[in-house]
Amino acid sequence: MASAMPNKAMLGEATIVFMVVLSIHASVWDRYSWCTVALAVQAFYVQYKWDRLLQQGAAVFQFRTTANSGLLPASMVIPLLGVVMKKCCESAENVYFERFGIVVAATGMALALFLSILALGITRPVPTNTCVISGMAGSVIIYIMKHSLSVAEVIEVLEVLLIFVYLNMILLYLLPRCFTPGEALLILGGISFALNQLIKRSLNVIQGRGDPVDFFLLVVVVGMVIMGIFFSMFFAFMDSGTWTSSLFFHLMTGVLGLGVIMPWLYHLIRENPLLWLFQFLFQTDTRIYLLIYWSLLAASACIVVMYQNAKRLSSESKKHQASTVTRKYFHFIIVATYVPGLIYDRLLLYVAAVVCLAVFIILEYIRLFRIKPLGQTLRNLLSLFLDERDSGPLILTHIYLLLGMSLPLWLFPRPCAPKGSLGSVGALVPYAGVLAVGVGDTIASIFGSTVGEIHWPGTVKTFEGTMSSIFAQIISVALILIFDSKVDLNSSYAWILGSITIISLLEAYTTQIDNLMLPLYLQILLMA
Repeated sequence: MASAMPNKAMLGEATIVFMVVLSIHASVWDRYSWCTVALAVQAFYVQYKWDRLLQQGAAVFQFRTTANSGLLPASMVIPLLGVVMKKCCESAENVYFERFGIVVAATGMALALFLSILALGITRPVPTNTCVISGMAGSVIIYIMKHSLSVAEVIEVLEVLLIFVYLNMILLYLLPRCFTPGEALLILGGISFALNQLIKRSLNVIQGRGDPVDFFLLVVVVGMVIMGIFFSMFFAFMDSGTWTSSLFFHLMTGVLGLGVIMPWLYHLIRENPLLWLFQFLFQTDTRIYLLIYWSLLAASACIVVMYQNAKRLSSESKKHQASTVTRKYFHFIIVATYVPGLIYDRLLLYVAAVVCLAVFIILEYIRLFRIKPLGQTLRNLLSLFLDERDSGPLILTHIYLLLGMSLPLWLFPRPCAPKGSLGSVGALVPYAGVLAVGVGDTIASIFGSTVGEIHWPGTVKTFEGTMSSIFAQIISVALILIFDSKVDLNSSYAWILGSITIISLLEAYTTQIDNLMLPLYLQILLMA
């Protein structure tokens, strides 16, 4: 009977996603929002069929087994983000970014439809009714987009789709059990879009669109992915734990960094990247104070890791793991990191988050390949903080936390921000990660695990945890209004309360990586 219908957790998650889609549809109300409704309907049916396939262990690639496919919530993120970006930039009369929002929406729909077709193709027996629904939804989307995109924009969408197909074949093979299908759609779709944008801007750099900060993000993301693929393929043929391999890793990291990434960035910004970065970081006294403060917080996080590992060594149980409260301590540290940056210097926080992402990824490569002298040490230190989501070769929880806090800042189109006072609900967009993950998810986990008794149907999450999460986020919004003079909500409190409530319910029902999913959905709602 359980296999005859979707389980309660999936139905709850789907209901919340449809609430978001319909809310955006009511707010935007144009033909593109109709596309997202059609996409959501077909994604719901395909997810149900794909979940059954994953339960049987019959999927082509090895996905994370502790969650459902996540096709519906993941399929809606990029299209909805493009729709609200279009609306935001249309209000600001920025035609370039308005068209960019349409391209983002079309690209997200193309990636989601491709993944749905893939899922239907490998499902046995082939679900005829679901194929019909997907075909109808795809026809509606293609028809509307056909009359909305120029030939150049269609080619751009197809380029991203082609990159996505190749990245899927490479990374899902190299990294088994690291992602659910939905998480792979978000991560690999984002990387594909970044790579396409970087190639496009590199070829058209004379036009001068964008600024060094945006170029820095694109080059770092693409550079880290290229570096990871290169080392994965190389170490597939030799032992990575020897001193010879470790020396090769460090040398090639320097070669790729100084010989590929730096020249590429120089070509885009037309100045020495290291000199630009140094001048940018130490441009004002405020930035110097923030950097010192962040360094102290980073040191405190390292001390916590060392202390917990020392505690494990002194414990009689060899299976000692960090508690939920201990893991959420890092959420409090990252909130203390991001809030001052958002208030005093958002561009500095933008660049510092990119640098931190590069450091995290390089350290993960060192841990994964056991690169001497730190590889084995990092394995021992981080194993204490593993949970069921880190079932693959990579440990991604801390990287997802950084991404969740940073994506609302990275993805918000700054040229489309209202001039002067940010008098709208959109003023809270850069705080979406702080609210959804730093405050909401943290408080929900702590209160749910300590005092929670009433469970939401089909989940282990509790009513008490969700309510405390909503309450904590409301208090946080009030504090932001007090301390950040740039934020003036202009009586849009009902939308904010509704957005926070929906995202807190999604946290209770989703089995995807909440550090990644929740901030993106809250950003979408706040931008609308």
